[in-house]
Order: sequence, then structure tokens, then C-alpha cells
Amino acid sequence: MPTEKTLNDLFLDTVKDIYYAEKQILKALPKMARAAQSEEGKASFLQHRDETQGQIERLEQVFEILGKPPRGKTCEAIQGLIGESQEIMEEFKDSLALDAGLISSAQAVEHYEIARYGTLIAWANQLGLKDAVPLLKQNLAEEEATDKKLTALATTAANVKAA
Repeated sequence: MPTEKTLNDLFLDTVKDIYYAEKQILKALPKMARAAQSEEGKASFLQHRDETQGQIERLEQVFEILGKPPRGKTCEAIQGLIGESQEIMEEFKDSLALDAGLISSAQAVEHYEIARYGTLIAWANQLGLKDAVPLLKQNLAEEEATDKKLTALATTAANVKAA
């Protein structure tokens, strides 16, 4: 008879998911920076690459708190979102709409991450993982800040240029 899965199992599974996602995002951001046409867009993607490295390190601390090795689990959602950004880079290359498309795909990724970190914080609180909560909250705060920066960049420059 299989053992019953618990919230602890779900928490670990989701940490593995977001760890994998962050690693994939870390690989994708330099490509997006190279593709971006505006200097602001390039700088934004490179800054978020640096933040993502810190987020990965904090997730590794969460694994340590759990007494588990840092290991990702394939995340189909993030693969799809990154795939969409690659399609935009190909289909809109040399287009005035390229940066608007890149920002849009980056925000889809941010929203996925925001949802995951919000859930993990709630579960960590429920499970009494008090040392994991501030690490996850810091990652969430950075994701929310990046989303706001991307919105500002889109509305003040990229969307205007694309129109």
C-alpha cells in the first residue's frame, strides 16, 4: 500500500519545481538581454539574472533547512513560458514590437514565480518552517519588484515604440 502524501511532500515537490524553474530562467535571461533592442531592456534582464542567482542560493538554503539535497524537478510550465519567449525572439526579431513581446513573456514568468513563492510561504508557515519563510519572502519581494519594473518599462517605452 502506497504511503500517503503530506503537505511536507507537496512543499518539497514545489521547492524542487521552483528551483528547476529558477535555473532555467537563469539560462534564458542572457539570451533575452542579447535580443532586447533598448538599453533599458538589456539592463533589466541582466539585473534580474543577478537577482535570480541570489534566489537560487536562497532556495538551496531552504533545501538545507529541509535536510534535502538541492535538486530540481522538471517544470513543464516554465519550459512552456521560456519557449514562448524564444518564439517571440525569432518571430519578432528586428521588429519594433520585440521589446514589448520580451517584456510580456518575462512578466508571464514573473507571475508564475510570484504564485509559486506565495504558495510556498503559506505552506512553510503552516508547516512551522520558520527559517524558510524569510528566504521565500525575499524571493517573492524581488519577483514582485521585477514585475513592477517591467510594467513601467513596457508602459513608458516598449509599448509606445511597438505602437
